[in-house]
Amino acid sequence: MMIRLVLFVCLCGLSYFHLPAQSETAARVVVGAERLEQYLPLLEGKQVGLVVNPTARVGATHLLDTLLRRGVCVTRIFAPEHGFRGEEEAGEEVRNGLDVRTGTPVISLYGRKKKPSAADLAFVDVVIFDIQDVGARFYTYISTMFYVLEACAANGKPLIVLDRPNPNGHVVDGPLLEPELESFVGIAPLPLSHGCTVGELALYFTGEDWIWKGPRPALTVIPCANYNHRTPYDLPVKPSPNLPDSRSVLLYPSICLFEGTAASVGRGTDTPFQVVGHPDFPVQDFCFIPRCNAGSKSPLFDNQRCFGYDLRQIPLDSLRSRTQIDLRWLLDFYCEYPDKSRFFLKNNFFDLLAGTPELRQQIELGTSEAEIRASWQPGLEFFRAVRKPYLLYPE
Repeated sequence: MMIRLVLFVCLCGLSYFHLPAQSETAARVVVGAERLEQYLPLLEGKQVGLVVNPTARVGATHLLDTLLRRGVCVTRIFAPEHGFRGEEEAGEEVRNGLDVRTGTPVISLYGRKKKPSAADLAFVDVVIFDIQDVGARFYTYISTMFYVLEACAANGKPLIVLDRPNPNGHVVDGPLLEPELESFVGIAPLPLSHGCTVGELALYFTGEDWIWKGPRPALTVIPCANYNHRTPYDLPVKPSPNLPDSRSVLLYPSICLFEGTAASVGRGTDTPFQVVGHPDFPVQDFCFIPRCNAGSKSPLFDNQRCFGYDLRQIPLDSLRSRTQIDLRWLLDFYCEYPDKSRFFLKNNFFDLLAGTPELRQQIELGTSEAEIRASWQPGLEFFRAVRKPYLLYPE
């Protein structure tokens, strides 16, 4: 029976509150964390663990502070890449410790281990995941959620996902991850840009039995209100140190592939993932100089002049209207780059980001963009069909 505001669904151990579609673009987006009335009753008398970072906000207040003020017993914080307070740069190990503001123990899920242990969960009755994602398979927060789902299933702990919009939720594109290239920057067989929210991915991971092969975890998703996959959404808090604004977030799924090449993506500038360059790039109409800053302590080509592409002037409306990742910048940069034998890094990182060796091979062979995109279509059609039952919001 459809209730006027909310429909509760429970199927095969998965539960979520599903919203009606009307007026979804007419009002302010309300994220899952703000819908306290839906999940506070699930925390009564429970010891709670939080998988959070600075994006876990209820209005202007961090989720941890919000819950503590309401008398919720928070016993553990689990920190993803960049840390609980978001101060570590990309790839930097996050350490265990105590939150200096509240004294709550902080356990790292980025470094020596990627998932909570049984001992970590011993004093936790229920886990909450609340982290803003940006919709790219290689953005590691969804890998953290994948491992937390496994840990919760293995230890009989329910997981509540407080959903947030995907700012790239209108884009489903790119090659699917091949199993042999599974890594922390590619944890599941998703396309490069998957178009799902973290809540939808949690339902997908669990419903398709991609996580723990025993009993499924008890999963509850608290969805957003007034949201669909084409709703423009400016993140109120930057999701990581090198995604400072909406333009970098919208460009990220296209530009991050350059991280597997010889080119700089602007780490060490004020506009990372909005510029691309190299000191030896022959087209010298534009340049930038990376320098050590808070988001990148040792940027590629530190203090060197890099020539390349300036994407900072692309209108946000133009980026939001695109339903594909942009391959042209990568293909053109490769064509212009003088030493093609050294364009792709030898550490295989480009293949890990792409999820397949085929894209690199296609670029090296001079395959056209149309042919590359055509090779993705069977996988994308399969993905769209399989994910459809797990979508919480209209496309």
